[in-house]
Amino acid sequence: MNQLRTATLKVSPSMQRTLVNFWLDVFLLVVFLVDLWTSFVLRFLFPPGTAALGWELWGWGYDHWANVQFISQCVLGIGILVHVMLHWKWVCGVLTARILPHGRGEHHTWDDGIRTIVGVGFMIVLLNILGIAFAAAALTIQGPS
Repeated sequence: MNQLRTATLKVSPSMQRTLVNFWLDVFLLVVFLVDLWTSFVLRFLFPPGTAALGWELWGWGYDHWANVQFISQCVLGIGILVHVMLHWKWVCGVLTARILPHGRGEHHTWDDGIRTIVGVGFMIVLLNILGIAFAAAALTIQGPS
């Protein structure tokens, strides 16, 4: 009697990383399409503002669709952050070789520690800009007269 042998697929680390990047990109595309679709639904199908009260699409009102849009945007943002993190070594390589050259054709490569510090610093700057913009909006919003 022939026995079935299961072959174990051995994947190299670079191929495994390529597959992770591929599936992350597919996931980001799907989330982007969900976000785009909900944006079009909210912008072009529902009436604006409080006039949308009582309107429904497939049993969900304006507020529910706005929540779907917000969640998809948050997931998209986190996915983009993961995408950039997976490519951070490449980003730093481009920065050191193409954007911040040192002298005549020389380029300096950053080690893992420096790349981590730059990445964390960059995230701190971005989060502070976002926080300041949100605080400015919160401080200057006006209710109806």
